[in-house]
Amino acid sequence: MSNVLVAKERVKSQGSILRQLRLSGEIPAVVYGNNNESTAISINSGDFFKTIKEVGRNGIISLDVEGQKKNVMLTDYQQDPLKSSIYHADFLIVNMSTELQTHVRVNLVGDSTGVKDGGVLQQAVHELTITAKPNDIPEAIDVDVTNLAVGDVVTVGDVKGNYRITFNHEDEEVIASVLAPRQEEEINTGEQQDGGIPENQEGRETKASPESKG
Repeated sequence: MSNVLVAKERVKSQGSILRQLRLSGEIPAVVYGNNNESTAISINSGDFFKTIKEVGRNGIISLDVEGQKKNVMLTDYQQDPLKSSIYHADFLIVNMSTELQTHVRVNLVGDSTGVKDGGVLQQAVHELTITAKPNDIPEAIDVDVTNLAVGDVVTVGDVKGNYRITFNHEDEEVIASVLAPRQEEEINTGEQQDGGIPENQEGRETKASPESKG
């Protein structure tokens, strides 16, 4: 069952109005999708954090906009890096029977035997793109690395059978590996460095709404 989050429709989006909303404990936001026009709204900051804590980052929320309820997902948000406060959020209206594409974080689970033997665990992928119906979207993709020895890797193909979703990645794509200490040294010096997504990256890599800068 989805949790209810009450929202108020708003019309004005000037910078001064947005700042006033934030000072009063409200978060400016937009709700869009599923053949609906984009609507500017505001939500109570405390209610927002409580709801996300209860349903999870990819959970379904019943958004009550002036008495009209819509099933939505939080697709993006902008956060103040100094205050750790949210200053804008985007909600996508979803059809519960239709699959959608989204991003899910990767969570490594267990203590690798290779690490115990002196190896170094490297996580190459911190987020995976999947396609699934809203209720089937997991909060995270758990990857068990307990049995990874030095030189072993775990790929997308190794974990996709544990979930009833579609992974939009090649089976051979490496999620994590255990490197020998010498290989780790080479990576740290840049000799074999591969780029990756920061583990605690906030929000999504989408273009922020113009008003989020207000």
